[in-house]
This record gives sequence, C-alpha cells and structure tokens, in this order.
Amino acid sequence: MSKIDIEPLQDLSPGMFALEQAAQAEGFRFISRLISEWQSGVQRFDAPGACLLAAYLDGKLVAVGGLTPDPYAHEADIGRIRRLYVTPTARGRQIGQTLLQRLLAHAGPHFSLVRVLTDTTAGDVFYLRYGFQRIKDPHASHALRLSLS
Repeated sequence: MSKIDIEPLQDLSPGMFALEQAAQAEGFRFISRLISEWQSGVQRFDAPGACLLAAYLDGKLVAVGGLTPDPYAHEADIGRIRRLYVTPTARGRQIGQTLLQRLLAHAGPHFSLVRVLTDTTAGDVFYLRYGFQRIKDPHASHALRLSLS
C-alpha cells in the first residue's frame, strides 16, 4: 500500500517543478503562477489564516493546495482555496479530497466563507461533491459557508 503524507510547505520543494510540468501538460498554468509568485514574494501563503499544503505519495510530491484570505472579497473573514492540483498519476486515491479537507479544517478558525475559482467540469464536480455551491461572481465560481470554530 502506498503511503500518503500531507505537510505544510515552507519553501518550494524540488518536486514542485515536476508538478508544474504535469499541470502544464494538461493546459493548467496555475502551478507556474504559484512558483512565480512564491519566487517574487507576491504570494508566500503566510498571511493570517493562510497555508500551503503538499501531498507526497511514497515520498514524491504529487499534489499541492493553498488557502489565503480572498483578495477579491471585501470582508476579512472570506478565504480562498488556491492552486489545488493533483497529478494525473495520483488521482483516484482521495488525495485531492484529503488536501481539501485539511485546507477547510485550517480555514475554520479564520474564515466564515471559503471561495474558489474553477473553470473545468472536473473542478465543478469536485467542489460540489464537498458541499460548495455555485455562485455568480467574476472572481469565484463556488463558495462554502463555514462555521467559525
């Protein structure tokens, strides 16, 4: 049985560039943005309530997901799921679900609402499965109301 570890990322792991290549092969550029914003210091997932988690399968980085205050919301208690990605070879092992659950658990004490922007059918299905509702907003496609802990 494969071992899955989820850990906070404090720095860009060398495996992040392989993750970027996998995402680019699928036409996704948001891992490249994560790397670029991290390197420039624009987004280090270090704001209050923020975190960046990595999932490792048998020691290899296979997924990442982040949480920040939502820069498009006008309320401080709204968070945003960012850059959630699981490599195709690691899908079907509940890694995305586990990452999302950890991000939401982290969000609970900080945010009353979490939003996300996805433009794929798979992303839509994924977030709806975990209780998010579709919303009409130019900066978010789905939202989930949390109860502050």
